[in-house]
Amino acid sequence: MNDRRSDNIHRIITPNKQMLRGRSIYLLPNLFTTAALFAGFYAMMSSIHHQFQAAAIGVLAAIVLDGMDGRIARMTNTQSDFGAEYDSLADMVSFGVAPAVLAYEWMLHDIGKFGFLVAFVYVSGAALRLARFNVQKTVQDKRFFKGLPSPSAAALVATTIWFAHDYQLKGQALVVVLTLVVTAAAALLMVSNIRYYSFKDLDLRGRIPFVVLLAMVLGFGFISLDPPLILMLGFVIYTISGVLFTLMQLRRSRAERRRDAARDRDVA
Repeated sequence: MNDRRSDNIHRIITPNKQMLRGRSIYLLPNLFTTAALFAGFYAMMSSIHHQFQAAAIGVLAAIVLDGMDGRIARMTNTQSDFGAEYDSLADMVSFGVAPAVLAYEWMLHDIGKFGFLVAFVYVSGAALRLARFNVQKTVQDKRFFKGLPSPSAAALVATTIWFAHDYQLKGQALVVVLTLVVTAAAALLMVSNIRYYSFKDLDLRGRIPFVVLLAMVLGFGFISLDPPLILMLGFVIYTISGVLFTLMQLRRSRAERRRDAARDRDVA
């Protein structure tokens, strides 16, 4: 008998729509992620060419774009594993490498190898912060971040340098120490267990009172008076707020333990 089996090797496989969808990516949120990545790369190039104001603005632009891509993905239901990984890699460039290059080119290179070390510690802190966030984002409280968020750390470094550059403070010994302390503190706070409010529970699609809108307009007007100073103060306050909030929680926990211990002694 000359029965011939069908050869699977010569079978023509036509991909279905589900297979094609798996190989494609969503355009809109990844477009914002790409823009944030470009802003971070622009900040690095500006730092190398000693255009420090442009570099600081590039870091801040990356922060705005990074905050938009995630919200747009959730609002349009276009979340994907690819988008999450791409966003994390873009964050490493924009909020890890770019601020470190900015701080090093601005002032840290003046103190030699120690300045190089501090810049590297910042990059390492950002990498560890992003890695910890990626593995714990499904278990931690969405209202709070564990450790200073990398965008806020990058903004703290960038606005401090922008302020010092705008006020022509480059070269002063105090500014060298300030840049060193801010960069090192931002790196350590990123990998700490200090809790920071995430603002993720804010409903941007809901209705708001007219007074809130008026306050936002006044806020933008206030920032326009002196952007580097006002923005630096804002991120300094946010950085300190996490430390104060954590200290208050520790104090409250200790007070509760003392009350529980006193109650147990009374019962005994």
